[in-house]
Amino acid sequence: KVWLNDVELDLTRTEFDLLDALSTSPRRAFTRRQLIDAVWGSDWYGDEHIVDVHVGHLRRKLADDAASPRFIRTVRGVGYGMAS
Repeated sequence: KVWLNDVELDLTRTEFDLLDALSTSPRRAFTRRQLIDAVWGSDWYGDEHIVDVHVGHLRRKLADDAASPRFIRTVRGVGYGMAS
């Protein structure tokens, strides 16, 4: 379960797994491929930008602004990480 300001968020399994993967190393920047391996498995094949779609959904549910992130930061040229 994920809570934000005493409200339980209704996350999909993929969103939860993505947040879990990012939070395992909060100071680290993960590539899309690393996140795919962690969430979908290393045998997953397809467009790596699926990560962007799910990060967008997760940000919306967290009321997180990509321009001024509280939770998920975009790391240019790398991928994503937890905001500090």
